[in-house]
Amino acid sequence: MKRENFVSMILGVIGVLFFALGMCMCMLPEWNAFNQGIIMGAIGIIVLIVMVIVRRKMTGKPAIVLNGRAIAIAALGIIGALVLGVGMCMTMVWSGLMIPGIVVGIVGIILLLCLIPLCKGLH
Repeated sequence: MKRENFVSMILGVIGVLFFALGMCMCMLPEWNAFNQGIIMGAIGIIVLIVMVIVRRKMTGKPAIVLNGRAIAIAALGIIGALVLGVGMCMTMVWSGLMIPGIVVGIVGIILLLCLIPLCKGLH
């Protein structure tokens, strides 16, 4: 395993764990930890941004490239994750919305799967 892949894996796992735990803290009223969840989620986002910058520097690329394609890919990822999350909330948190929640979740998964050909291309 290359060094940049290992560093990205470690930082990615740490960032996603902080972000996911923060979102759980915000979304589950039983935990009564909304403000702490916001802080945990923000720490996760910061670690993930640092991961992107560190990985690009380790591979000899510019830190962050902002062009139309990169913005569109990021927007699609954000929208796909939000749609998937809403579908999960519909099935698990809100009562009586199991089937619509499954449909919304599948739409979110399809949006996220669209990222693969956009990022890697079709060969």
